[in-house]
Amino acid sequence: MAIRHVEPYTDEWLQQPISYVRQVVDQLGAEVADWWEGPCDPRDATVKLADGSALVWDEESGWRLGAFVAGGRGSHTELTGVRYLGNGLLPRPERVPEALTDARAGVGASTAWRPCYRSHRNCRDGFDLALAFYTRLVDA
Repeated sequence: MAIRHVEPYTDEWLQQPISYVRQVVDQLGAEVADWWEGPCDPRDATVKLADGSALVWDEESGWRLGAFVAGGRGSHTELTGVRYLGNGLLPRPERVPEALTDARAGVGASTAWRPCYRSHRNCRDGFDLALAFYTRLVDA
């Protein structure tokens, strides 16, 4: 099988994170009040939770939890009291609910310090291949 990189800033590239985020939303179930994709640079998505908090994922630091302050479709979300869930940039969707519980309790791999796993400017670092894995799972 040939490796296929998606051309940066195309519609396909902009949509790549959606399949992954949808799988996380499915795992969180009734905790999710709403979710939306944000802008790029870096690409991100927000999952607003029923308790008024929000999870934000971005392609540089992964998932973070905080109290929702502002944001909406097409804009970066602002949070306060942020804790990063840890467990890497793309933790398996089924692991996110447990990581969320840990972050709420301030234990486990969660941290107040922002990790930086990659830069969104490194468009050919293989990250699009990792996101494509989740797209293939949805399309199967």
